[in-house]
Amino acid sequence: MFGFRKRRREKLRSTELKPEWKEIILKNIKFYSFLSEELKKELHSLIQIFMDEKTFEGIDGLEITDEIKVTIAAQACILLLHRDTDIYPTLHTILVYPHPFYSNIKQHLPGGIVAEGEQGRLGESWFRGPVILSWDDVRRSAYDHNDGHNVVFHEFAHQLDSESGANEGAPILPERSMYIAWARVLSKEYQDLLDHLEHHHNSDIDFYGATNPAEFFAVVTEYFFEKPIQLQMRHPELYEQFKNFFNLDTAAMMLKDKN
Repeated sequence: MFGFRKRRREKLRSTELKPEWKEIILKNIKFYSFLSEELKKELHSLIQIFMDEKTFEGIDGLEITDEIKVTIAAQACILLLHRDTDIYPTLHTILVYPHPFYSNIKQHLPGGIVAEGEQGRLGESWFRGPVILSWDDVRRSAYDHNDGHNVVFHEFAHQLDSESGANEGAPILPERSMYIAWARVLSKEYQDLLDHLEHHHNSDIDFYGATNPAEFFAVVTEYFFEKPIQLQMRHPELYEQFKNFFNLDTAAMMLKDKN
């Protein structure tokens, strides 16, 4: 079984991406323009495998098109570039709503507060389950790379986090020696965000990241790919940890594009 999958993946990697899929990426995903030709080629290979192995289902009457699949797949695979990965091994299905949807949630908030009830959602990621997305927000956040928010990056960051066996803001790092620095820096930055929230101070990191360490990891992932220059300037140690984890220098990529 594993030999068959390996051979199939090798064949997919060597297959040229459909021209119409490239057009969708160029039109919908601004971050794609920051990639080198080498990274674009790697991304194309990852997309081929993702599209072959994952199932997309439309909810509330949404018809799943190539545009929907490619736009989601490309962003999910950007998080995998230059990394040793099995391409979201526990994820099999992506559910897509046409618009934001409602979900019954129970959240443990800072200060021991527990919030329960129905909440409007742009996306969800289930541990060893599906990713759920709003197509309206996928399309908007993919194109606008300056707002610091990207629903696909956020939800698929949760998938990376869960590969360690739990959603707790501690994904599998490339080397065991990295865990001490990761825990030190992220714990400090997370606590700083909690302090800003408690004292009603402004923060460049979205306060949704104060919900718990898992959400902090997902929110900073958005920041790392959407506003990396600001992240590097304001939180240099945090930026360095994410640069080492994703094996990409996104700030340098965007500075090069500006020059």
